[in-house]
Parts: sequence; C-alpha cells; structure tokens
Amino acid sequence: MPETKFDEIAVGRGTDLVTLTRWVLAQQQYVPEATGDLTLLLTSIQFGCKFVASKVKQAGLVNLLGLTGTANVQGEDVKKLDLLANDIFRNALISSGKACVLVSEEDENAMVIQDHNQRGKYIVTFDPLDGSSNIDCGVSIGTIFGIFKVADHENPTEKDLLRNGRELIAAGYCMYGSYCEMILSVGNGVNGFTLDPAIGEFIMTHPDTTLL
Repeated sequence: MPETKFDEIAVGRGTDLVTLTRWVLAQQQYVPEATGDLTLLLTSIQFGCKFVASKVKQAGLVNLLGLTGTANVQGEDVKKLDLLANDIFRNALISSGKACVLVSEEDENAMVIQDHNQRGKYIVTFDPLDGSSNIDCGVSIGTIFGIFKVADHENPTEKDLLRNGRELIAAGYCMYGSYCEMILSVGNGVNGFTLDPAIGEFIMTHPDTTLL
C-alpha cells in the first residue's frame, strides 16, 4: 500500500483498509504448503488482544485493579488483570483448534491440549500481560507471544518447548495504552497494526518497520 494511503485514512478518506486479517491471509500465497492453520491461530490471538484491550480500559470501573494475593512462577505478585488476560488467551487459543501446547508466564507448567479434536500443530508461548505492575498507574502494558511448530502433535515433548528463537514461525506483541497497537512478524519482515475501536479491526499503520 502506498504511504500516501495512510494520510488518507487519517483524515477519513481512506476506504481500502489493510486489516490484520486481510494481511495475514495475503501472506499465505507466498507459502505453497500453507493450510490456513496459522491464520486461524493468529486470528485467535488477535481476538484475545481485542478482548484484553477492552478490559484494560474498563479496569478502573469494574474492580479489575489490584492484587489477587498470589504470586506467579517468577515470584511476582499476580494482578487481577493478569489472571483475566491469561484466561482470555488460554480460551481463545484452545478454541482455535490449532494449538498443541500453551506456555504462559502465569502458569507453572506448560498446558498440553488434551482434546485431540481441538489439538493442532503449534506451540504458543506468551506473557498475557507484561508490565502488569504498571496497571494501577495507567502506564502502557502489553501481551508478548511467540509461535513454534511441534514435531509431533500427537506426542509433544519437552524438546518441543526448548527451542532456538530462529525456529519461531511468528512472534509479536500488542501494546495497550492510549491506543492499542500490534507489532507482528511471520518471518518476512515486521509490520505494525493499530486497533480502530470504531470498526473493531487492527489496521496496518506501520508497514515494513525497520530500525534506523
């Protein structure tokens, strides 16, 4: 998409929006063996990010601030939003039917999807709400995730979890602040998408992001 299109969108004249879903679907044409499974998994992550973003904005109104009185496996105090975000992503990933193992910072052990009808071929590692110590003071927080492919989805092992970062299929983070932004890579560059709350979609706003 030409850069000028983003100026048009900013002033309300753009109509050919590149949504995150549209962009991910378009990437399939570059992978002949693509089955659409990763697309569905990323759609579930996208939903989780939208859900968490809405709860972060409501936190002060619906008693989601403060501690639960427990600690996670790193010894950090768990916030109410930590638990909620973890549940949101866990449920979204399981329901996608494309995840095999879930590894969350909030859980002591990796979670293997037991229902074989809902078990896919991907391992998803995630921190559902990074920086949660900033929740009560309104500072930006976010979700971090990485996706690997399991060797044998019928028999996942510990070796599937201890992997080199170069084996990542996709990775990204979503920031919840004055606006909600997702940065994503599926192995061919980095792109940024901003959530438009009016239409409920992540719109590409930072294509082919690079370090200066």
